[in-house]
Amino acid sequence: MPVAAYRGLTADQFRHPRDRQATAALKHLPGIDVLVRTILGSLAEQAFYLENIGSSLRISEQQLPDLYALHTEACRCLDIDPPHLYLKQHSIPNAYTFAMRGKQPFVVLHTALVELLTPAELQAVLAHELGHLKCEHGVYLTIANLLLLATSQLSPWGLLLAQGLQTQLFQWLRCAELSCDRAALLVTQDARVVASVLMKLCGGSPQWSDRLNLDAFIAQAQQYDSADQGWHTLFKELQASQLTHPLPVLRAREILDWAESQQYYQLRQAFQ
Repeated sequence: MPVAAYRGLTADQFRHPRDRQATAALKHLPGIDVLVRTILGSLAEQAFYLENIGSSLRISEQQLPDLYALHTEACRCLDIDPPHLYLKQHSIPNAYTFAMRGKQPFVVLHTALVELLTPAELQAVLAHELGHLKCEHGVYLTIANLLLLATSQLSPWGLLLAQGLQTQLFQWLRCAELSCDRAALLVTQDARVVASVLMKLCGGSPQWSDRLNLDAFIAQAQQYDSADQGWHTLFKELQASQLTHPLPVLRAREILDWAESQQYYQLRQAFQ
């Protein structure tokens, strides 16, 4: 069944409060504009762009049209111009968005992810990546991606500054991901589909993914939340500090809670 279209949807209508706060803080972080304009520069961007377009498969109406249809349908739903979509041969299930200055953004899916997920779950991932573009995460997301993938190309001074910004960028990324999970829910209209993606990224395999128990996975989140005594809180903070994404069990709990919220209900009602 075609998904509903949220014509005129704005990012602030679904943006997570933590994303809003973290983005505002990042904009005032000294040195980040220097990192964008002079340290990373266009050469690093071009190198990443050419590496991707030269070694990945461009998805279109002529190339894997079923996958392309999931992509364009999600774009229609979120009222966003379709970015280019690529499929990359890779053994690690992953997807990412890259938005360069003055160029059309693109989304990349790894083949391992496509093999792991159902079509509905794949569309949830695509909608999540489109959420980054809808929320205009592009500039900071690009910096984070380049820090992760191209730090070896930086000068010693640039690497030092990049390391100083990494903690703040990772904190922002973890908050931004929560908004993008909401974009995935808006497209799929089923929080369990979004949670199922997170479950499979935790411990899924094409061999047994159809036998995984989503309710048991959701119960894990409740157990993790309840472990807030003594050293557990400190261990949680240390565990999260170097992650680019919130822990999957917490993302699942977060999106299931938002699906039951008045904000989500009113947003759906406004576009019916």
